[in-house]
Amino acid sequence: MATKIEPLMTITDLEAMPDDGNRYEVIEGELFVSCAPDLTHQQISGNIHYLIRSYLEENAIGFVIATPGLFLTELSGVIPDIVFFRHERSQDIISGERLTAAPDLVVEILSPGAENIRRDRIAKRQLYARHGVAEYWMVDPEKRALEVYRLQEGALALVATLKNEDEISSPFLPGFTCVASEIFTK
Repeated sequence: MATKIEPLMTITDLEAMPDDGNRYEVIEGELFVSCAPDLTHQQISGNIHYLIRSYLEENAIGFVIATPGLFLTELSGVIPDIVFFRHERSQDIISGERLTAAPDLVVEILSPGAENIRRDRIAKRQLYARHGVAEYWMVDPEKRALEVYRLQEGALALVATLKNEDEISSPFLPGFTCVASEIFTK
C-alpha cells in the first residue's frame, strides 16, 4: 500500500492562516503552530530588545526588530523573537514589509512544550544555519540561560552557555555587553 504524501505548506498558505491568536510558521514545508508567548517570554524578549536598542542608540550600526516575518524560501517563513542586522545588509534583507534573507543575529526564546523546543532547538537552528545566520541566541527561561551558537562550517555550533553574571557579547555588536541575569529581570 502506498503512503500518502501530504502537500507541503508554502508561505502563501501561511499568509492565508486565520488571525486567531496562534503563531503560524512553516519550516521546509512543515507547519508549526504555537500559542501566543506567555508573560515571562515577553518580558525576556522586551529586555533583550531594550538592551540591544540602547546599545544601537549610541552605536548606530544596524537594526534590532522584534517578531519580524522572516521569509527565507517559498517553503520557510518564521517569526523569530528578535533579529539584528547591520545597516549595510539592509537592502539584501528587507523586501517590502518582510525580511527575506538571513539576519546577522537571531534570538529565539524557548517556549514550554516538546514541540516548541523541537522547533527552536532543531528545526529553526538547522534552517538558520542553512541560510547563513551568523549567530543564534537560544534563551531558556526555565534554566535562566542563554546559549550562543555561531555559524561554523555550515552549522550553528554551541560556543557558550551563559548564566547569572556571565557576560554576553557578540562580534556583530562591537562593544555591546550585558550580564546574563539582566535579560531575565522582571
